[in-house]
Amino acid sequence: MNIINPLLVTLTFTVLTGCSEIKNEPEINSRERISLNEGWRFMKYDSLNKTDNLIYDVRPEVTDYNDSKDADSKPTEAKVVEQNRKVLKAWILPTANEFIKDTSKHYKRPAGNPGKDFPFVQENFNDSVWEKVTLPHDWGIKGPFLEGKDAEAGGGMGRLPSHGIAWYRKKIDINESDKGKSIFLDIDGAMSYAMVWLNGNLVGGWPYGYNSFRLDLTPYVNFEGTNQLAIRIDNPPDSARWYPGGGIYRNVWLTKANSIHVNHWGTYVTAEQISPSNFKVKIKIKVSNYAENEEYVLIKNKIYELDKEDQLSPDYVASFPESQIKTSPEKNTEIGIETTLNNPKLWGPPPSQTPNRYVIVTSLYNKGKLIDEYKTPFGIRQLQFNPEKGIIINGEPVKIKGVNQHHDLGSLGAAFNTRAAERQLEILKEMGCNAIRLAHNPPAPELLNLTDKIGFLVIDEIFDVWERKKTPLDFHLIFPEWHEADTRAFVRRDRNHPSVIMWSFGNEVGEQYTDNEGAELGKKLNDIIKEEDPMRPTTASMNFAKPDMPFPASMDVISLNYQGEGIRDTPAYSHLKGIKTSPLYPEFHKKFPDKVIISSETASALSTRGTYLFPVFEGISAPAEEGNGGGNPESQYVNSYELYTAPFGASADKVFASQDKHPYVAGEFVWSGWDYLGEPTPYYSSRSSYCGIIDLAGFKKDRFYLYQARWRPDLHFAHILPHWNWPDRIGKVTPVHVITSGDEAELFLNGQSLGKKRKGQYEYRFRWDKVKYQPGELKVVTYKNGKIWAKNSVKTTGAPYKLIAFTDRGEITSNGKDLSFVTVKVVDEEENVVPDANNLIEFYIEGSGRIIATDNGDPTDMNEFQSNKRKAFNGLALGIINSVKNNSGNIKVIVKSDGLQPATVNIHSK
Repeated sequence: MNIINPLLVTLTFTVLTGCSEIKNEPEINSRERISLNEGWRFMKYDSLNKTDNLIYDVRPEVTDYNDSKDADSKPTEAKVVEQNRKVLKAWILPTANEFIKDTSKHYKRPAGNPGKDFPFVQENFNDSVWEKVTLPHDWGIKGPFLEGKDAEAGGGMGRLPSHGIAWYRKKIDINESDKGKSIFLDIDGAMSYAMVWLNGNLVGGWPYGYNSFRLDLTPYVNFEGTNQLAIRIDNPPDSARWYPGGGIYRNVWLTKANSIHVNHWGTYVTAEQISPSNFKVKIKIKVSNYAENEEYVLIKNKIYELDKEDQLSPDYVASFPESQIKTSPEKNTEIGIETTLNNPKLWGPPPSQTPNRYVIVTSLYNKGKLIDEYKTPFGIRQLQFNPEKGIIINGEPVKIKGVNQHHDLGSLGAAFNTRAAERQLEILKEMGCNAIRLAHNPPAPELLNLTDKIGFLVIDEIFDVWERKKTPLDFHLIFPEWHEADTRAFVRRDRNHPSVIMWSFGNEVGEQYTDNEGAELGKKLNDIIKEEDPMRPTTASMNFAKPDMPFPASMDVISLNYQGEGIRDTPAYSHLKGIKTSPLYPEFHKKFPDKVIISSETASALSTRGTYLFPVFEGISAPAEEGNGGGNPESQYVNSYELYTAPFGASADKVFASQDKHPYVAGEFVWSGWDYLGEPTPYYSSRSSYCGIIDLAGFKKDRFYLYQARWRPDLHFAHILPHWNWPDRIGKVTPVHVITSGDEAELFLNGQSLGKKRKGQYEYRFRWDKVKYQPGELKVVTYKNGKIWAKNSVKTTGAPYKLIAFTDRGEITSNGKDLSFVTVKVVDEEENVVPDANNLIEFYIEGSGRIIATDNGDPTDMNEFQSNKRKAFNGLALGIINSVKNNSGNIKVIVKSDGLQPATVNIHSK
């Protein structure tokens, strides 16, 4: 299949093996998937200079690192390091063999057992003084924030102590009845250089902190008693451009399976339309034999519908022909089987389509006995890539209305929480977003379960760097030896998710600059992905490579970061150093007429929610600087008129115009959907970014409404900025902007019309730039097609009088993981939010819950996230309430502030 053909393929998808969320388990099933998240002991060394010698590999010495360089700075060559210490790499590399195609290149484990005498791996070591933790766990988010110019972790990595070396220990019981089974440890993500010992034996590990991996514990298991698990994590400083988190920050599982079983990520589902109403569904199944003898295995497969609650339909809707295979010891055997599914319910993105899902239940039988059962959720859809029409799903052109998302969850850090991730997606969906680009690494598997259910389209991305580095100790250090294993593992895990529509094998990599050498490496990664999944197109995001360079030819889809609308190409940016590029959509379209073009990063606009600075730039896009009203270096806030950007960026208005002038562009992924920890351009003494459409706490910035007006044109609304509390600006020019999905607007100040305006071509907001401030009320009436569309107003408020609090969900589950997000507003007597209020707010709780974090969206706030005290920021604050496991009942949240009437919120934990 030629994937650059405009009439591309039908795709399907699956999820992880034995997904714990899929219900209706059979009574007889030798496969068990057991959560190992609870009961860990944790210890982190106080200093990088006082640790142990069990290192994966030697690293370069960091002598000079500029934490605040522009994000589009040129990556540089790696440093060669001479190895002069004993390292454990040779014992860890064999973990990659499962994902290295050429068996002659498999790693052979050396003799010996490094670390066997180290106390932390021994069962009799007393770890009672170590901290008790539950996974997922991010050691860095506890803080404290590291302030100052020479902090060990600067603004780029979020000023949080995510770096360091730590150990996790847990005892696990494996029954004598499990003898003869295969016992595996499945780690969804550990940051980073994870190395695992069981009962004093070095089992293996995985250095790349974002990939999921499996280790075979079977040879080291004590089937007659307790087993001691010990995991060493080593997260280098100066290793990321954003906050990576630290520790075992995703779920960990113990999988018990029959010695003959479906391999890890061992199914691959595709579909092909064979008539208007019928699809041929194919499944490839890889069966592993860990038994001593050859065995014949009978394979049965049935397809069920899968509902929103992950329940299987009572009856199967199709079955595959039964197949028998012969398996050999210590080998994998693969078989392909197909069936016809009549009138399937297709998976597609809302609102015009529905994300319908199915699941294939694969049953293995040996000598008439069920020995394994494996569930593969998937979806059926037609996916076409047309260079003129963009992406077509099930026959419907779907414009990409996407955002980029980093992996942290704000004040919760990198430790994955399903509800927190779901909340992020819900607010993005409210804005009209239909697509996510995962920046710049594989996500937690549960995130893709959510995008499958909700119906988001996903670009799944694997690397931010290849062999050329962006920070001194980033993953360029392991790329040469691990890139094949990382890439194959990444694709095998995620290739059955219907939400994943494209693979990205690189983001702004330094190899853009190395001509044919970089292009060849790109093609190598492209080919690895195609061997694992030939059905989806590939891409890599380019902020430097031009159409006449060899790099763009190595991928199927052209992904441009900022180049479509131009980089530093207008007078407001002319004085800046760095990449300068005129708008390049036409040149790429001319050079690659058979390839779809998409903007994988647009905008990188900057703002601090609710903060307005003067004067206001009269154009549509300018860098966030002090002289043009863009930013205030003293307060370290950026103007929220939403006209200001990173040095290489562009405002939403400029991006919209460029996309509208080039309708063949398939759409955009805005940088970024949410603020995230780290990379706080332009003020690197802050803790978190300024580029989100939504702030770190989940509160909407003014920019939210620009995208909502564009992406949900049928939604009746009008939004006015700025607020109208300016006692020191009476009589001074205070521009007023209105954002609406309407096409006309009339503005009134204290009842007097300031004029009626109509949107012109390539205009996306209404501007009254000469308004002189007077206290009172601003009111706007908007129209569409000559009829009243929406009205709104903002008033000069009174002084803070009381607090109002409400929750996103009044009922949560008492599983110890579920969350309720409590928003607090500081209001005047008329219950108008006081937009410049910064009162100190205190959160208290009664009942079966606990406060796990507070936030306010202020990127300069260095108060620890776990504090129950938080200043309001421009009138708002947030408290995050966690349920207590197995402790149902009422939770009462009490919010207080000196001199203000308090507020209460009631939540039920069921």
